[in-house]
Amino acid sequence: CHKCRSINLVIDDLTGNTVCASCAVVQQYDNYEAHIGSITGEKGTYVRMGTAGSGTNYSYRDTKIFNARKSIDDHMLRLGISGVKSQEVKLLAEKITGGEYGQGAWFSVFIGACAYVVMRKDRKTLPIAEVADAIGCDECELGRMISRVVDFTDTKLPEFDIVNSFERSVKTCPSLTKVSEEVVLRILQQGVFLLQCLIKWGVTTGRRPMPVVVSVVVFVGKLNGVDVKIEDVAQELHAGIYTCRQRYRELLVILVKVGQILPWGKDVNMKNIMSNAPFVMQYMERKSMMKGCDQRQSPEFDMEELVGDLRKENYAPEDRGSIYFEDVNSDETCCFDQSDRYKFSTESLSIVYAKFLDEVSSLKSGNDGRRICRIPNSRRKGFDVAEWWQGRSELSKKLQLKQILEKDVGFDPEPPSFEEGCSATETRRGKINAAKLRIQRTLNPSGCGAVEEEEGVKGRKRRKKATEEDVDWEDFIIETLLLHGVKEAEIESGHYNVLLDLHVFS
Repeated sequence: CHKCRSINLVIDDLTGNTVCASCAVVQQYDNYEAHIGSITGEKGTYVRMGTAGSGTNYSYRDTKIFNARKSIDDHMLRLGISGVKSQEVKLLAEKITGGEYGQGAWFSVFIGACAYVVMRKDRKTLPIAEVADAIGCDECELGRMISRVVDFTDTKLPEFDIVNSFERSVKTCPSLTKVSEEVVLRILQQGVFLLQCLIKWGVTTGRRPMPVVVSVVVFVGKLNGVDVKIEDVAQELHAGIYTCRQRYRELLVILVKVGQILPWGKDVNMKNIMSNAPFVMQYMERKSMMKGCDQRQSPEFDMEELVGDLRKENYAPEDRGSIYFEDVNSDETCCFDQSDRYKFSTESLSIVYAKFLDEVSSLKSGNDGRRICRIPNSRRKGFDVAEWWQGRSELSKKLQLKQILEKDVGFDPEPPSFEEGCSATETRRGKINAAKLRIQRTLNPSGCGAVEEEEGVKGRKRRKKATEEDVDWEDFIIETLLLHGVKEAEIESGHYNVLLDLHVFS
C-alpha cells in the first residue's frame, strides 16, 4: 500500500480496483489500461455535439421539438383553445416549419399567428389584440406574422364576424358577470340590433372592430340599467380607450340624428339621448319590421296602448279643465280596435304636441289654483326596458350583409369616415387659399399695402389680424408644394410625403 506500506491487498469484486485490507485505501493506477490510437486500434468514446445534458439520450432536435410542443400547449391554454383546435394548431405549425418547429421569442408569435388563422378559418372569434396580450407581443408584429402564415399556406380568411365578437364579449366580459340571464339576453338582442344598424350606416367600415363592440356594450348596458364604464370594458376586451371613446361618441351622434326625426326631435341632444334612447330604439325597430310599401308611410301608433299608458301612469291633472286631460270613456275605447281610422303622420303629431306644450304653458302661467300632476320619478328616469323592447325585428338576430343593407331603420346617414374625409378636405382647401394669400402678399407686398390703405381703419385691423395668423407645419408644406407647381387637387388629397418626394426632393 502506498499509504501504510502494507502488503495485504485485496481486489474489490464490484469495481475491480485493488484495495488495502488494513487502511481501505484504493491503490492508484492498478487497473490502468493504455488506449493506443491507430487505424487498427480500439475505438474511443465519440463525443457528439448537441447532447441534451448528462445522463440523457435525447438529441438537440428531439429536445427542441419536445419544448416546442410544450410551448404550444401552454399558449393554447392561455387562449382557451383545447381539443381538436389545439391539435390543428400543432399540425399547422408542423406543416409550415417542416416538422422542425423552433424556439425563441419569434416562435411564440408564430404560435399566436397559427392559432388566429385556425380560429378565423372556422369563423370563430379571436381578436388579434387578445392573442397579442396572451402571447406578450405587439399587435403589429403579430399581424405581420399572420400575413406570412396566410401567404405561405395560400389561405383566404373569411371576413371578421363582428356580431359573433359582440356575443362573445358580452358572455365573457367581467363587468357583466353579475347581471341576470334575462338582462344579458336582452342586452344581446339590443346589441345585435344596434350593431347591425351601425354596419348598415358604415360605422364599422375600415375601422377596428373591437372599439365598436366596446361602445355598443357600454351603451346597451347603460340602457338596461347596468353600471358599466367604458374604461373598464375597453381594458377587459383589449381595446384602446381613446378609440373606444371616439366610437361611443359617434354612436351617440348618430342616435341623436335619428331622434331628431321624432315629433319632439328638436329637443333631443347629446345630453338627453339616454333618456330618449328607448323611443329611438323603438322607432328603428318598428321601421325595420315594415315591409313593401309600408316603408314609405309613417309608422302607426297603437292609440289604445298609448292612452292606456297615459291613464295608468297618472298623466292627467287633478283639474279637468283641459281637453288634453279629459278621461276617455270606456264605451269609446272600442273605436281603438279600428286601427285603420287612427293612422297619424309625424307632421300631425308634431302639431298636436306643439299645441299641447302651449296649453300646458298657459295652465302653468295662469296660477289660478289648478295643479297638474307631475310625472312619477320612475318615468322621469326612463321607461322599463321590458315595456318598450319587443325584440321581434329580424335585425335582433344575425343576418347576412345583403339582408342588413336591404333593411330600413328610418335613417340613412353618410358613413362617419366619409364625413370626416370631406371635413378634412374642406380644411385643407382653406389652408391652400390662406397659403396662396401669404405667397401673394410676399411676392407683391406693395399691392397688398395699397388695398389695405384704401380700407382705412378696418384695413389696419385686418392687417393686425393677419400678422397674428397661426401657421403650423402643414401650412409650410402646402406653401412649399404650391411654390413647386403642385396642383391644388393633389394637395387636397393630403398625401404630403408622396408629393414632397415627387416634386420637391426628386
